[in-house]
Amino acid sequence: MRGRCLLVIDDDPGLRSVVQLTFSRAGCQVYTAANGREGLRQFVDHPPHLVILDLMMPEMDGWEVCRRIRLMSDVPIIILSVLEREEHIIRGLDCGADDYVTKPFSPNVLLARARATLRRAESVPTTGTPLSYSDGHLTIDLDKRQVLVRGEPVRLRATEYRLLAYLLENADRVLTYAQILDNVWGHEYGDSVNYVHVYISHLRGKLEKDPKRPQYLLNVRGVGYRFEKQTPL
Repeated sequence: MRGRCLLVIDDDPGLRSVVQLTFSRAGCQVYTAANGREGLRQFVDHPPHLVILDLMMPEMDGWEVCRRIRLMSDVPIIILSVLEREEHIIRGLDCGADDYVTKPFSPNVLLARARATLRRAESVPTTGTPLSYSDGHLTIDLDKRQVLVRGEPVRLRATEYRLLAYLLENADRVLTYAQILDNVWGHEYGDSVNYVHVYISHLRGKLEKDPKRPQYLLNVRGVGYRFEKQTPL
């Protein structure tokens, strides 16, 4: 974490102090904001490597802040919220967050999640040998880190790319939720099956001809997902 810039957006001054102390001790430069509007100003003035974002704030809630950040940047975002129901977590991931941590929380666990999130954002999956796929609609070149749909580049966030790469590397093979979580997110995310469902949904929306009737990213109910190759056009 040394040398990284962190932005904490939360209306609880005690929590901001705890997070600031934790990450400062780890070598981060930490900026803080007490509400969403101030957080967006800080984001522009001091572009961070990572954002830690509360949801329930005055003036502008965290959902809207997350949405606006995603219009500007793919910077990793961790939501830190007292809202702990499944629908809240799914909504957080859907609006662009990379991770979701509920309050109360362990500062050391939050620090570990931050390290893991940054690793995923910055590392490039490698297969050892170049791997590509093309069928006329979808083209994937993992060696060049390039994804095209009908010849047009598709912008994938880091975790979306890692997930797609792992599925392609194991094309036509069913991968369990546990395998996907372990290889894409890390073993500490073993209970976070919602993450897989949300990111598969994101990929379907970007890659499939009809996301509601997917051809590539197929679900094996109760087990996992597989990437199914198509006959070239």
